[in-house]
Amino acid sequence: MSDYQSSVKHIAASAERVFSKLTDLSQLQPVIDKYKEQVPQDKVKIKDITLNTDSVYIDIDPVGQVGLKIIETEPFKTIKFAADRSPLDFNFWIQLVEKEPGDTKLRLTLRADIPFFMKPMIGGKLEQGIEMMAEALTKIEY
Repeated sequence: MSDYQSSVKHIAASAERVFSKLTDLSQLQPVIDKYKEQVPQDKVKIKDITLNTDSVYIDIDPVGQVGLKIIETEPFKTIKFAADRSPLDFNFWIQLVEKEPGDTKLRLTLRADIPFFMKPMIGGKLEQGIEMMAEALTKIEY
């Protein structure tokens, strides 16, 4: 298993508000819609994103549909996800720490079972992706 972590990001909201928003994934639909509007269609490798309260499914060209399901939560601190319909076995979690009221620190971690021969090809992309996702989570209205 290989771990990939984002840098620590800051969100100007309480850990409770961030946690509540991120544990009901259907609330992220406006963010997805805004993303679709901003990215040129010829640059998109993501065909479709489907959100439910506890899962997200992303249809990625040429991989197909890959999903994440919430499998465990620790209120206001951790949200853990597991892969669903993925060619690779992986877990993903969001860590939240509120040091001061209204200032929450966020870090994402991805633990993936990547075959040795594939690490050089996708390791860097996973590092970039986890960092981009963490940055995107700071831009959501909480």
